[in-house]
Amino acid sequence: MGVPAFFRWLSRKYSSIIVHCVEEKSKECNGVRVPIDTTRPNPNEVEFDNLYLDMNGIIHPCTHPEDKPAPKNEDEMMVAIFEYIDRLFNIVRPRRVLYMAIDGVAPRAKMNQQRSRRFRASKEGVELVEEKQRMREEVIQRGGYLPPDEIKERFDSNCITPGTEFMDNLAKCLRYYVADRLSNDPGWRNVTVILSDASVPGEGEHKIMDYIRRQRAQPNHDPNTHHCLCGADADLIMLGLATHEPNFTIIREEFKPNKPRPCALCGQVGHEIKDCQGVAREKQGEHDQFADTLPASEQEFIFIRLCVLREYLERELTMASLPFPFDFERSVDDWVFMCFFVGNDFLPHLPSLEIREGAIDRLVNIYKDVVHKTGGYLTENGFVNLERVELIMQAVGVAEDNIFKKRKEDDEGFKRRMKEKKKRMKAEQRPSFMPGGQFAPHALGGRDRPQAVQNARHAAFDMRMQGRDQQNKDAAQSLKAMMRNGNQSSAGPSGALDGKGMKRKADDSDSEPEPEDNVRLWEEGWKQRYYKNKFDVDVTDEAFRRKVVRSYVEGLCWVLRYYYQGCASWKWYFPFHYAPFASDFKDIKDLFTEFETDTKPFKPLEQLMGVFPAASGNFLPETWRVLMSDPDSSIIDFYPDDFALDLNGKKYAWQGVALLPFVDERRLRAALEEV
Repeated sequence: MGVPAFFRWLSRKYSSIIVHCVEEKSKECNGVRVPIDTTRPNPNEVEFDNLYLDMNGIIHPCTHPEDKPAPKNEDEMMVAIFEYIDRLFNIVRPRRVLYMAIDGVAPRAKMNQQRSRRFRASKEGVELVEEKQRMREEVIQRGGYLPPDEIKERFDSNCITPGTEFMDNLAKCLRYYVADRLSNDPGWRNVTVILSDASVPGEGEHKIMDYIRRQRAQPNHDPNTHHCLCGADADLIMLGLATHEPNFTIIREEFKPNKPRPCALCGQVGHEIKDCQGVAREKQGEHDQFADTLPASEQEFIFIRLCVLREYLERELTMASLPFPFDFERSVDDWVFMCFFVGNDFLPHLPSLEIREGAIDRLVNIYKDVVHKTGGYLTENGFVNLERVELIMQAVGVAEDNIFKKRKEDDEGFKRRMKEKKKRMKAEQRPSFMPGGQFAPHALGGRDRPQAVQNARHAAFDMRMQGRDQQNKDAAQSLKAMMRNGNQSSAGPSGALDGKGMKRKADDSDSEPEPEDNVRLWEEGWKQRYYKNKFDVDVTDEAFRRKVVRSYVEGLCWVLRYYYQGCASWKWYFPFHYAPFASDFKDIKDLFTEFETDTKPFKPLEQLMGVFPAASGNFLPETWRVLMSDPDSSIIDFYPDDFALDLNGKKYAWQGVALLPFVDERRLRAALEEV
């Protein structure tokens, strides 16, 4: 789910919820691999009944991994997926149920995010290919060496979408895999295996939640069932809490910050593609291999124990002196609901609420006051009490001005600390060698002109070997400067060194370019600038602001219903790229009535037309594909060749807002009916 930093915040605040998984490794005897006996007791000293796999969280890293070479073809991808499931089964060892859920057609509210991701993925893929080609030419021109470029078709990760041939093949392969394991692995034989493939509508994790809710409603349900859900999305934690099951655990890959990634050009670690200098070929073993390649390492797993998180939350949410008995389960539902304000897959987060700034703690403190004052909770069985929600929003709204100013102060302080850190690191990286010959240091004015360079490539190579790493760049820059100024006299004003100017340039180079921020939330008039820049309306347009707030309130009600009851409407979506301010939530009690009933999901191919860019049109029938590229198409505006990316006060492109046009469902279906 789109909640950046949520898991990091949660694991730091409630550290005991995490334990590392114990994984039994297979052994070899006389060159034969001995399979692991999963019928034996779990080495983690806990027995799980049901294992649920959110398959999209497995498919993506297996088909296009970030930390190792990608599979060469579709067959290798399928094998990687099978091996990943085997590892999870070995760690968890479910005794009753294995449920594998692949994302089917998503609700319209989710398709906006899917559309943004797929347009970005397509654009970034093309840009990476172009950058690799450009950098390859530069490295070779500088005398560097790179292994021959393998000519292979780029894997378009957009094919991991319901309705494509890849997803159909995946479902067939998984059925074969399940049949094989049920026949040959003793640990699988007493397990009921359920596969919900991409032909079944709904997101994988929500299909799992529907299954759990149905099982809880059965008269023979065991309340002590121990559930284990696999997935890395933050919303799985909230979904697990929403079940109110006492024994619920999430298994996910352990996140290791600053984990080295291979350069996309040479495959070595320790640098990005823009800093690539090529590779040094070394003879190792029978075949030529390249030095400094990424060492093979298996990703480790961790358990997130929601039973422990529930204990933490009970201590934090318990309120004394209430005029009614405290209901912990109701307060858990309210906590889950409040987390929606800091981010989810269906609504943009409120501008004044950032997890890293303590937004959830702020909301909890306000929430306790509201419960005391109003004598009740925010939610009940998936329905929202908007009067009480308004009180929370107004309390946040009062503090918005100070929140924005504090954010600016913290950002400036962080930049100062980073600048000082860079200066210290630069001072520590002084050359540990003293160049000789024509590159030896000279006193200012000690010679009239630099000596001519006899062999530029050899000289540069010598310098590179002496300095290595950071000094490598300095040597190349010095050489270029000498070659450029070799026929010029250094005695004139143009050759003189301006100490102040040199220092100023050095300082400037230490600071990265700042993204332009026209809103400036920390200055007076921030609300006027926000609505003008983001919505192109004046802040005095009360009707428009009311419209945005109404849509956001509908969204809050839709998301809560989705978590606790299932999809309330397949058609509803938030029709704006940005959220309103907390202070805009006034008189919201009557802004929501009910959702349209009997709505139907898109068909798989219709969803592909709704989320794919034109560059991924090869996954569609040819007659439909034309609608994406034909200038005379009635829906050509849905498929821009390029689009703006608003960083919205953030630093990195992945945090920005892709300003894509929203797909009009009626226009799309009308156009498809004509072909």
